[in-house]
Amino acid sequence: MSVDTATVKKIASLARIAITEEDAARVAPELDNILHWIEQLGEVDTSGVEPMTAVIPNTLRLRDDVVTTGGIRDDLMKNAPQAEHGFFAVPKVIE
Repeated sequence: MSVDTATVKKIASLARIAITEEDAARVAPELDNILHWIEQLGEVDTSGVEPMTAVIPNTLRLRDDVVTTGGIRDDLMKNAPQAEHGFFAVPKVIE
């Protein structure tokens, strides 16, 4: 695939980017080189490579899932600027 100035201007239009004719002429060969590099990457044989999500092995440190009764509502309500009936009171937004 070859990128010309018309393609660059079309992409800029779709992305809502204002671009001059000179900028389009300057960017076209750069985008063309990038696309050729991507094509070269597609030629690499990766059949023996296992998929991975990170370069180093990561494991999450998990805590025990313990069911509690909560019982911290009064502590939370101390931080509320205004509370009513055990709930945070906020200004009415929709009338």
